[in-house]
Amino acid sequence: MKKLLFLFLVLHFTFAKAQSEKINITKINTFPFQAEQFIGFDSYQFYYFIENNVLHRIKDHKSLEYKNISLGKITQVIIENPLKIILFYGDFNTIIILDNQLNEIQKINLTENNIPIIASSTGIAVQNQLWIYDSLNQQIGLYNYLKNSFRYISTSFPDQSKYEQSDFNNFYWIDKKNNWYSCDIFGKINLIAKIPDFEMVKILNEKEYIYFKNGNFFYVDVNKKEIQQFEILEKTFKNFYYKDQILAIFTSEGIINYKITTP
Repeated sequence: MKKLLFLFLVLHFTFAKAQSEKINITKINTFPFQAEQFIGFDSYQFYYFIENNVLHRIKDHKSLEYKNISLGKITQVIIENPLKIILFYGDFNTIIILDNQLNEIQKINLTENNIPIIASSTGIAVQNQLWIYDSLNQQIGLYNYLKNSFRYISTSFPDQSKYEQSDFNNFYWIDKKNNWYSCDIFGKINLIAKIPDFEMVKILNEKEYIYFKNGNFFYVDVNKKEIQQFEILEKTFKNFYYKDQILAIFTSEGIINYKITTP
């Protein structure tokens, strides 16, 4: 009888603890500005956005900008390393590397590579390399921007990608069947999970992601098999960015920052 009572108390305590471990949301501040596209913020709290095809970086009302009209529209901006900001111009299949003052330090025309590359997205990887997703062959490769060399590290994928994202060690993609994959710098591919339909998504790491659907946010931990819904006041916004427990919501009036504490 004592053993049953002890087991009941343990299970009750565990359930109560799990119930209490909810996502805490605190509104921090607002940052009013007008822009066509919000990119995000870096580890130094510089904000990046695009207006009239010009990249802007702003903090405390001090701003820098970079523009290159000869390359067409900016397709992608990577700010994971504030000392090496990556711009991808899809129309001209060209990557620009900027320093922390938005000065151009390198220009890479992928069309001129020995191996024909038609990139749809890029990212910054370790060891002076860039992730390249080649939409022509549906393969992932690494481009060493110091040696100007490129190599494929994956085989062709059977299904097309509908979302791509990367960090220094992994390239992530979600295919049209909502299968979430990762590829490390050695070419090892893992099927992480099948995820729900989403309107917007942000991958946090190889086990966690946040997505937005039907007016609600959802935090998912794949390893723990946890999914938690949370709400914010803004139901209409252009996009969001998440970094270091800060959820930045981009609306027509500017940025609203929330502190998000996950279990």
